[in-house]
Amino acid sequence: MTPANDVDVAGLLEMIARQKVADVMARYARGIDRCDIETLLSVFWPDARADYGSGEQDAGAWARATVTALKGMRRTQHSVGNLLVEFQGEQARAETYCHAFHEFEGADGPREMVVGGRYLDLLERRTCEWRISRRIYVMDWNHNGPSTCQWDEGIYAGLKIRGGRWPQDPLRAFLAGD
Repeated sequence: MTPANDVDVAGLLEMIARQKVADVMARYARGIDRCDIETLLSVFWPDARADYGSGEQDAGAWARATVTALKGMRRTQHSVGNLLVEFQGEQARAETYCHAFHEFEGADGPREMVVGGRYLDLLERRTCEWRISRRIYVMDWNHNGPSTCQWDEGIYAGLKIRGGRWPQDPLRAFLAGD
């Protein structure tokens, strides 16, 4: 056990900052999958820029257009992990792996698209808050085909608590204490 006067304060502050950056990434996944524009916008600074592969643009405009597009899909789920962060004063550079599942109605019935990639983020701490100021999305792989999801048959028929878009998603009632 380290004596109290031997505490690595700088290390503790970095651990706190690292957790706050991880919270930004988790909020991003929640906001995009629930199509909750307020939560999604809360991860980006108002002057943030984003490039998801088709050119850099205003991150807020990208978020609003993406939520509109995702509302037309049946469901999505973004999972983030393997977060590596390098701090440089009030800035941090993060590489975060992601897998994103999308199910949507195709011309011949339900389709699914699974994408694997990485978010390369420049984050800034302003007034004690970490947010993304610049994002680059790198697509590493994708899989597309007819949907294999089962919802009302087999072992899944009895599972009635299902994810959805905000505010119908069960998260809202859970957070409200219902």
